[in-house]
Amino acid sequence: MKSIKSKTYLSYLFLLGPVLSIMGISARIVSGNWSPVALGLLIAGAVIIGLWLLFLGSLAPGFWGRRSTQAGTNALIATLSVLVILALVNFLAVRYPLRVDLTENQLFTLSPLSQQVVKNLQQPVKVWVFNPNPNPADRELLENYSRYGSNLQFEFVDPQLKPAIAQKFNVQSVGQVYLEYGAERQPLQTVSDAERLSEIKLTNGIERITNARADQVYFLQGHGERPLEQVEGGLSQAMKALEEENFTVQPLNLAERTEVPADASLIVIAGPKRKLFAQEVQALKNYLSSGGSLLVMLDPDADPGLNSILNDWGVTLDGAIAIDASGQGRAVGLGPATPIVTNYGNHPITQAFNNGFSVYPLAQPIVTKPVQGIEETPLVQTSDQSWAESDPAKQPLQFDEGSDRPGPLTLGVALSRKAQPPSTPTPQPQPSASPGVSPTASPSQSPTPNTQASPSPSPSPTASPNQSPTPNAQASPSPSPSPTASPEASPEASASPSGQPDASPFLGNQQKADNKPSESRLVVYGNSNFATDGWFEQQLNSDVFLNSISWLSKRDEQALSIRPKEPKNRRINLSEVQSGALGWTALLLMPLFGLTTAALMWWRRR
Repeated sequence: MKSIKSKTYLSYLFLLGPVLSIMGISARIVSGNWSPVALGLLIAGAVIIGLWLLFLGSLAPGFWGRRSTQAGTNALIATLSVLVILALVNFLAVRYPLRVDLTENQLFTLSPLSQQVVKNLQQPVKVWVFNPNPNPADRELLENYSRYGSNLQFEFVDPQLKPAIAQKFNVQSVGQVYLEYGAERQPLQTVSDAERLSEIKLTNGIERITNARADQVYFLQGHGERPLEQVEGGLSQAMKALEEENFTVQPLNLAERTEVPADASLIVIAGPKRKLFAQEVQALKNYLSSGGSLLVMLDPDADPGLNSILNDWGVTLDGAIAIDASGQGRAVGLGPATPIVTNYGNHPITQAFNNGFSVYPLAQPIVTKPVQGIEETPLVQTSDQSWAESDPAKQPLQFDEGSDRPGPLTLGVALSRKAQPPSTPTPQPQPSASPGVSPTASPSQSPTPNTQASPSPSPSPTASPNQSPTPNAQASPSPSPSPTASPEASPEASASPSGQPDASPFLGNQQKADNKPSESRLVVYGNSNFATDGWFEQQLNSDVFLNSISWLSKRDEQALSIRPKEPKNRRINLSEVQSGALGWTALLLMPLFGLTTAALMWWRRR
């Protein structure tokens, strides 16, 4: 009897082993490191457990061979294995975090553009949120930014507890958000319970404060182009997006002036309905050849008279309609004349699009041919199950091998080449020039329509005092882009064989671009509907337009990618009758139906 009691006491004593081990592990978790106390408790517990196992084996020689011992050992090993697996899974989850965002617009994942903007930060940018009760969603968004770049910092401040900081930022109300970059501070927005911190505003704000550059974008007007206001077929959404990205948008009427503004970063021609005047086309051609940038969006139902510009770059639009027979548009309520594009070229404008969707209603395909010195890249292309319909009025629409062109079709193209500004050679005086000698260039040096540089200055271009005052011998500069060469010279030549500098409308642009790569850029889309209100926010349409603007303005140092999207409003607005019916259904009808069904089943079984 005494030996049984001693065994019982020893078993209680050996229970200290697991207890001490658990205490040591708990102390490690709480303190965060292996202190001497935590390590001593764990070692003591492990020693007691080992002695216990030895004691059990010595008292009962057949203890380890019992079925109960084997079952208990298997259960213990299985439990320890599960704990080790869980520990490894949690360790890998902490070491290599993986987040899966299943929301429609990826609300909890930063857009590729936001990620690139944060990664490209060279100096710290700090976000100050003056709110004593920060919303968890705002904190989560800022933490997402900081995961992609250590230079993005943030701090939530209670303006009542830290009035000095609030006074430094001139905080007027609770919830104001400021950006700080070096010595510069800019207000971003005001957050509240109804308005959360916006990823779009935050990304655009970071780009604005880190880049002081503001580009002037001129939209050509006066020929039935898309209006810039919020009207049917207008570009108001595109204008708002450009202003958020630090672009200054202004209309341009070249019929009222003879020159392209010197501060123009690019010119946009969006869906003109009528032909441009010849001098307007010539001004655009001169601006483009001197290192300017031009975005042309042309619809198939109009001829704006830009063929002389497009043909020089190897671009042709024949007015056909792109028909998509793949059936992708039918699934979302779009007809075959509204192609859905998922194929994009390898270009900075579209390189981040992968297989995303963009929509081009009533678009005309673009045909290009190689031109020496011009680099061409298709931007958007339709699927193989498409064709260019030459007669869209016929019904039903079907491919005609005789007149229609099979797909895939190019709906947008980007082109670039080195700038070709007109040369202005210094005149060399020749006193021996006879009075009867005309200062015009020889016929062999007559400029051709594709000539952008002035002829060789070997003939004397100077006007001597005895020179004949004929119209062909005038040496005074003329604002007209036409040359003063012989009558056989083409009026499209941009240089004056007389050797005198013409009043060029793009000299200011050339001086502005001296610090930029001397490159002319042209982007052509066979459609302008994709950038209008309603279509602009569909899928990747806004990214196609804005990336084209950024590339044409030569913002090569900035990332071009997919921008963040605003969350869609999924709220259901119910009337009082509808909300009452829904409440009674949930609180009364559904429980009553369940109880009635259970009672009937009980009665039948009985």
